[in-house]
Amino acid sequence: MIVHGADSAFVRRVGAESAEFIRARALTKNRSSQRATGERRAMRAKELSQQLREGEGGYLAQRRGIVALGLAAAGSMGVIALYQIGILKHLPEPALPGFDADKVDASEEAYSHLQMGDAFIGLGSYAATMGLAAMGAKNRAETQPWIPFALLAKTGADAAQAARLTVDQWKKHKAFCFWCLLAAAATFAALPLAVPEALEALHQVRKKLD
Repeated sequence: MIVHGADSAFVRRVGAESAEFIRARALTKNRSSQRATGERRAMRAKELSQQLREGEGGYLAQRRGIVALGLAAAGSMGVIALYQIGILKHLPEPALPGFDADKVDASEEAYSHLQMGDAFIGLGSYAATMGLAAMGAKNRAETQPWIPFALLAKTGADAAQAARLTVDQWKKHKAFCFWCLLAAAATFAALPLAVPEALEALHQVRKKLD
């Protein structure tokens, strides 16, 4: 009985040590896997940084153009935002007939959404557009085709909104906002830049489905 009890204790001890060894091996393997995943992510981020900053081709020129135009539009919205929040008391613009930015951007319509001046909403919208242009590697039309599709949809929606607001300025106020027209021009120019990459993404999707 004593021998049997000793054998049982030995078996339990060996079992516990084996279980501990297995847990240690699993933990080491998990840590190694996490470290390797982190290294792969760091490498991808490093490659992406170099590719977006220094790369050519893959519709990077069009994407950079959309970002530059988005920044120009956002800059115009920023000037209007300063007026709509009261930092600027007057919006400078060319002294030409038909321009009255103060009247347009202080109107009831300009403050009718989300209890803020519409320039602040515009800033968020252009930030989203630029984010879609900046997101992903240069071959994203092949690897992430949804991004070019989303960018085309967003630039199209931006252009439609800019056109509607431009028409509304004259219909409702008989005047134009100079800064709004600058933003609208940049918005219209961004739309055709998104088309080629979206067409390439469509081609890639069709090729995968064939």
